[in-house]
Amino acid sequence: MSKYVVAIDQGTTSTRAIVFDHSGRIVSVGQMEHEQIFPQAGWVEHDPLEIWTNTREVIGLALSRANITRHEVAAIGITNQRETTVVWDRHTGEPVYNAIVWQDTRTGPIVDRLAAEGGVDRFRETVGLPINTYFSGTKITWILENVPGARARAEAGDLIFGNTDSWVTWNLTGGVNGGIHITDVTNASRTLFMDLRTLDWDQSILDVFGVPRSMLPAIHSSSEVYGKAASESLLRETPIAGILGDQQAATFGQVAFGPGEAKNTYGTGCFLIFNTGTDIVMSRNGLLTTLAYRLGDAPPVYALEGSIAVTGSLVQWLRDSLGLVASAPEIEALASTVEDNGGAYIVPAFSGLFAPYWRQDARGVIAGLTRFVNKGHLARAALEATAYQTREVFDAVNADSGVPLAELKVDGGMVANDLLMQFQADILGVPVVRPVVAETTALGAAYAAGLAVGYWSNLDDLRANWAEDKRWSPAMTVAETSRLYAEWKKAVTKSFNWMEDEA
Repeated sequence: MSKYVVAIDQGTTSTRAIVFDHSGRIVSVGQMEHEQIFPQAGWVEHDPLEIWTNTREVIGLALSRANITRHEVAAIGITNQRETTVVWDRHTGEPVYNAIVWQDTRTGPIVDRLAAEGGVDRFRETVGLPINTYFSGTKITWILENVPGARARAEAGDLIFGNTDSWVTWNLTGGVNGGIHITDVTNASRTLFMDLRTLDWDQSILDVFGVPRSMLPAIHSSSEVYGKAASESLLRETPIAGILGDQQAATFGQVAFGPGEAKNTYGTGCFLIFNTGTDIVMSRNGLLTTLAYRLGDAPPVYALEGSIAVTGSLVQWLRDSLGLVASAPEIEALASTVEDNGGAYIVPAFSGLFAPYWRQDARGVIAGLTRFVNKGHLARAALEATAYQTREVFDAVNADSGVPLAELKVDGGMVANDLLMQFQADILGVPVVRPVVAETTALGAAYAAGLAVGYWSNLDDLRANWAEDKRWSPAMTVAETSRLYAEWKKAVTKSFNWMEDEA
């Protein structure tokens, strides 16, 4: 029996390959960051060719650090930054434009145009999503309308689209030499094009967006053998057997398989996913209805999601743009130099506000400044912004489900920050629990792939791997958390309508 599963985690800031053993523990990691491209305000891009080059290199790094070869790898799982849109030529493999990242807001005028008839919820009953700059659909339309020759090439069948899972899979399976053009249900559910009930592309919506169906990948389950890595790969002939969008992968890695189970991932953004089982639940409180996963031919499992655009990337901004800290981990030490936020609040609406507001007119603000506020207070306010935004989607999940969450499982890079995790427990009023393996996004992709090839037998095998590492319990009075949260809500209102004149 092969000893390991490899997960490729194509994220917003970096690409990683992680080798996992049967117990779900990390054996080795290869990781490379890619350039964040900001052509103008509100535009965020990545170079797809750089991402693919890095993918090949991190596979080599992970295998060499584990001292293994492809013969010891049972399967490959892929997870990815969702909604980030790549359009490329199926004959040459060349992208027609940079990848437009999920945070990008350039498609605001397209959103307004599409929402003019029926509002932003025009397609929500079918796809579970509002029309928003966040999702892939408006990004494809922008490329077709703004890249010279793109529409004619697309209508001739020469151009194809994918989120970065499709881009990596196509290249990994041979690219122009027989690469497979596919996606899974979780990524398809982030385009604005997939019918939640049929799990197929909705032609009437495609017609409204002006996107040829021939551009779209075939939709598969999240766990099945799709094909094998091509001969030029270090993992040649290894089955590619799992694909999950990053937040659904983290949910899978947290073994939140049952209705009512939830997790929150702290990364570039923050994403709380609540499993609703085989029921499609339309939110009344600003959440998204999405696919959680589908295993082979089994019925699909759905979820409610609270998507927050900016959390970890706020710390990155303080580091890279303001020079407040030299490295991201330093933010905790700086924030610990003060006892509280000094009355300052940062609302990081760099890409508008996602859940539960969905306000693309919003922009970031720092509120409550006085001469007393120093850089320690700003560092603390940045961390607290993550916790407050999580509280907002946590409250929305509780309102939609009718069954309040008793605790919150957490994962992602920011969960190493004890100050943040304690404040998160305080502001939620429930325990926050971190697993031993915090890299649950990659782990979920590995689990999906391993299940498809029999490396793991069933979901109970995966549940047995989960173990608690640390738990934070609320320590702040209800009166204090209520005061702080009310001030946060006031600060949020100051970010509204900033783009009103331009829109």
